[in-house]
Amino acid sequence: MMEQASLFEKPVYEPLASRMRPTKLSEVVGQTHLIGENKLLRRMIESDNISSMIFWGPPGVGKTTLARIIANETKSEFITFSAVTAGIKEIKQVMEDADKNKKLGIRTIVFVDEIHRFNKAQQDAFLPFVEKGSIVLIGATTENPSFEINNALLSRCRVFVLKELSSDDILTLLKRALTEDKVFSQEKIEISDDDLKIIANFANGDARSALTTLDMIITNAEEKDGILTVTKDTIEDCLTKKTLLYDRNGEEHYNIISALHKSMRNSDPDAAVYWLSRMLEAGEDPIYIARRITRFAAEDIGLADTNALNVAINVYHACHFIGMPECNVHLTEAVIYMSLAPKSNACYVAYQLASKDAKKMLAEPVPLVIRNAPTKLMKNLHYGEGYQYAHDTDAKLTTMDCLPESLLGKTYYHPGVLGNEVRFKQRLEQIKEWKKRHKEKNRK
Repeated sequence: MMEQASLFEKPVYEPLASRMRPTKLSEVVGQTHLIGENKLLRRMIESDNISSMIFWGPPGVGKTTLARIIANETKSEFITFSAVTAGIKEIKQVMEDADKNKKLGIRTIVFVDEIHRFNKAQQDAFLPFVEKGSIVLIGATTENPSFEINNALLSRCRVFVLKELSSDDILTLLKRALTEDKVFSQEKIEISDDDLKIIANFANGDARSALTTLDMIITNAEEKDGILTVTKDTIEDCLTKKTLLYDRNGEEHYNIISALHKSMRNSDPDAAVYWLSRMLEAGEDPIYIARRITRFAAEDIGLADTNALNVAINVYHACHFIGMPECNVHLTEAVIYMSLAPKSNACYVAYQLASKDAKKMLAEPVPLVIRNAPTKLMKNLHYGEGYQYAHDTDAKLTTMDCLPESLLGKTYYHPGVLGNEVRFKQRLEQIKEWKKRHKEKNRK
């Protein structure tokens, strides 16, 4: 029975992100490494030579849009699945319909959003139909497909990595929305380029988020004499974050991450937490902060506290798994730990010293004694001759020199005086003393 619409029923509002969804390749912004002139995915679409594939990338970069464009431009039946709601029964029914379509010469593209959420049994249900070509499967995922998708299914799909959109890409989309959208193009809207840049930066590479934000901001703009005027107050109210003093690509971005780094180095947890919160409240990507903390753990703590790197890596994974706002406490835990940990830059200094010699002396030969000798020819050339296997000695030490002859006696690692490095320093001194003593004994 056909339902009759009520006279009083309000029309459903279509969001800006939906209204601005591209319908052909020429309208897509970004992903030029895949769909630019003569790029692989573009050639596949234009030649109508589509195979099953996985789109891997962050939210809002066009995974669903590209799948729909492929279906439109290759004249295929397009079916979408949500990994959250679809069960094996529904999957098999659609697969049977696709089989029938194939016999009629109709190709079926099955798009699975968040395919990483499908369990093994659900993924296996697609496999026979992908194998015999009943369907072209396009999966979209924000997670690494190597870990989240069955090997059997993954081996039959080509993986395309979609990149986070740049602020300039998103700015292009926002400007296009103001002039081309069927609703906004009919309005008189005053919004500055600087304000559009704020929205673009706040979106963190997510086009859908940027368009949704613009939609909300214009809806709440001040109207006077038929003109919608967007003010900074309107933007701040809608973003609920003070983004105006923090440009993720500008000087303040680098000033504040520097302040966080130096506060942790100075063992000041209160300042570190403050600068952390400044970044997060301004919309900084938590993954970026987690990466910087990971670098700090090795550069400024290093072997003085070997657990610091474990903490940093675990927090990085936590940020990846749950995102904001929940991961703010994980990052707080990390910066406090780093602030209170014993400090040493000995690993950083060791590499800097070694790299200077490496750059000046790139052609120094590897000593024959520690060269690998897998062939008879190499053995005849004395590769590996005189090699001493440390595990065969009582002390697990040998007097063998491993540096090139021109660098003998060079030292790069100088242990610090805090934490574990006190013990490492003692061990290193013992090793050097043992080698010196036994070399002298061998010379006698």
